[in-house]
Amino acid sequence: MKQVAQSEANGRLRVVDVPRPMLHPEGVLVETSFSLLSSGTERSKLELSKKTLIGKALARPDQFRKVVNAARIAGVLATYKKVRDRLDALSPLGYSSAGTVIATGARVRGLSVGDKVACAGAGYANHAEVIYVPANLCARVPHNVSLDEAAFSTLGAVALHGVRQAEPTLGETVAVIGLGLVGLITVQLLRASGCRVIGIDLSSERCELASRLGADFVADPREAALDDAIKVIAPSGIDAAILTADTPSNQPALLLLALLAWPFHVRCFITKNCT
Repeated sequence: MKQVAQSEANGRLRVVDVPRPMLHPEGVLVETSFSLLSSGTERSKLELSKKTLIGKALARPDQFRKVVNAARIAGVLATYKKVRDRLDALSPLGYSSAGTVIATGARVRGLSVGDKVACAGAGYANHAEVIYVPANLCARVPHNVSLDEAAFSTLGAVALHGVRQAEPTLGETVAVIGLGLVGLITVQLLRASGCRVIGIDLSSERCELASRLGADFVADPREAALDDAIKVIAPSGIDAAILTADTPSNQPALLLLALLAWPFHVRCFITKNCT
């Protein structure tokens, strides 16, 4: 079967022929219909893979610490060989997809062959023709939802988690900083919850799309009119702010702190896996 894979050493992408994954008792095999290309997450992986060994270490200090600890236990040469082997290997991409169940494990309950399912999980919901997914990372797709829409389920869950953590209530004003995929879904969830939404992003195209999706006000954070507009829309202050921007810059965090300055009771939440 075909699968998209990335070289950890240089970031190059390849479509490779690999064996069909094994079926385990706790999961299902799914024939993929749609696999979501998460631009932010996958771009960051590509950029990381193109860095030198020192650059990779600086970008992932948690992994670097593991390498140092391994060198202390197994020795420098053995650890270096293990790292080089890891970098020479091909890594699968993808973490959100949808398709049809073609086989179920012996311990799986509630899923049957032929079911349409949404799948989640890095290392499971790969860009591949057939994937193995644990049953707890699958959800049956309702009949009125198409599989191309269901492929967004993982990102939707990420956005929903951010909204739940912010705990918005009917009529509150919430700022969403970063209008990528997760940010745009967050805007729609907030509108469905009866909130007023302020969308903030550097991209005029993303701001325009957020406006079409229900944001009450959108703005480039570099615009001087942002503060005045917020005072008009939320004269008593913003009730919550959700940071969904994916950037190495600290500007979104500084903007969040500026929003926190008035009022002091504003709630904030930073959503991971932003795109």
